[in-house]
Amino acid sequence: MKDDTPVATLKVEGKLIGPWALELGTTWHDLWTSARQKSLQLDLRGVTYVDSIGSRILREIVSATGAEILSDSPLTQYFANQAASGAVLEQKES
Repeated sequence: MKDDTPVATLKVEGKLIGPWALELGTTWHDLWTSARQKSLQLDLRGVTYVDSIGSRILREIVSATGAEILSDSPLTQYFANQAASGAVLEQKES
């Protein structure tokens, strides 16, 4: 990550399931802390599958950071919609 870049990008690829989803859940906090002053882009263009744990982690990231989600196919747009709509619901319930 470049310090002069106004946007930090978190790129997620492959299957976001089980232990991999949990690992993303534990590591994104550290990444976000180091990029705190920047806007966040959540790049889902390489994601092929998301289980319920992965979906929860994506919603958590979007809810906490207001991340812009990048997608490029109907499948990744579906994952993006789930993450964004879940984040909106969580914010309304607060």
